[in-house]
Amino acid sequence: MSSPVTSKLGSKILARQQALAEQGLLRQRQALSSAATLSEDGPQFGLAEQHYLNFCSNDYLGLSRAPALVEALHLGAKQYGVGSGASPLVTGYSEAHLALETKLCQITGFEAALLFSSGFSANTTLCKTLFNKQDVVLGDKLVHASIIDGLRDSGADFKRFLHNSTESAERLLAKNAVSALITESVFSMDGDIAPISALSILCRAHNAWLIVDDAHGFGVVDAVNAQVESNSASKLIDIQIVTFGKALGCQGAAILGSRQLIEFLVSNAREYIYSTALSPANAALALAAVEYAKAHPELKQKLRSNILLFKQLCQDADIPLLGSDTAIQPLIIGDATQTLRVAEKLKALGIWVGAIRPPTVPVGSARLRITLSASHSEAAIRRCVSGIATVLKECALPRVSERPER
Repeated sequence: MSSPVTSKLGSKILARQQALAEQGLLRQRQALSSAATLSEDGPQFGLAEQHYLNFCSNDYLGLSRAPALVEALHLGAKQYGVGSGASPLVTGYSEAHLALETKLCQITGFEAALLFSSGFSANTTLCKTLFNKQDVVLGDKLVHASIIDGLRDSGADFKRFLHNSTESAERLLAKNAVSALITESVFSMDGDIAPISALSILCRAHNAWLIVDDAHGFGVVDAVNAQVESNSASKLIDIQIVTFGKALGCQGAAILGSRQLIEFLVSNAREYIYSTALSPANAALALAAVEYAKAHPELKQKLRSNILLFKQLCQDADIPLLGSDTAIQPLIIGDATQTLRVAEKLKALGIWVGAIRPPTVPVGSARLRITLSASHSEAAIRRCVSGIATVLKECALPRVSERPER
């Protein structure tokens, strides 16, 4: 056999990795020793015998370590076993899955739901199954990679409107026979919220479906007006995608829509038909997490207080945030290499934040993605802000305070 390095594919891999490293864009995994332990200050983890405050997790309510939910997973595994054993259409669909789907429909008002093992799988499956080359689909310019990939695979004519611009969306709706418009509720990299109500009105006027990826809003931000008491999400949008790995602190995702849509996906979505189902233990855990979050509204209140504290401290320290009101607080650095440099200096202070670079965000808008949790203490937040202020001063970076053009 040919050498992995000298072969055609080996050479291609080596060249690509070298190019990414030179641009500060190479991605590498790091095995954390205590990935989600809690201290008095909040979530932290260990790496190479050093501990870090965790300001990069999407565990917004701190549920991933809630004792009641650890027990719920234990009980789910005892009752159902640790795996589903088959695809949903063979023997992988259980009463645990049905119970979770039923609960999700109750709190959103949709008729039916379909479970997946990840939000990425749910988004790509929906797009590539629902659309084809006969469809025109509009998407916010900052929609998630999973939506982009799914639409590309579908063959649909994918047109992108300016980020959160109803005017841009309306112009495209007026010029095209649009099948659907897709947006996120809370945007994962900017932390801002889509104008769902205004987009809903536009879509209704142009007879197009409105699809919302609610990954970063579900359970913490009422971006689609889907509070438990109102059951109104289905009145505002046509399809809602929710994930369980953010506010619910566990794993999995669901597509929510009409019964006709879900039955269509069951019969036609290859990823659903040919993939092993989400384990029933994880479905039972997600159901317990939904119920736990509802029973503990103080977690959302604590998260909100932490967001306000963080923003006020950053303002006092002249740290130029983007203006997000959600748990996602971006700080634009601009250059990818400089972003990595700032993040490494923060790690030296025991503070771990996300260093987000292209292609996840546009070139020139590399950033620190700081995420807050209800489990962070005031002391931890003050330490984080103090560390950021210190490092920014040390690095003497040019101030970037405006949201980049989208």
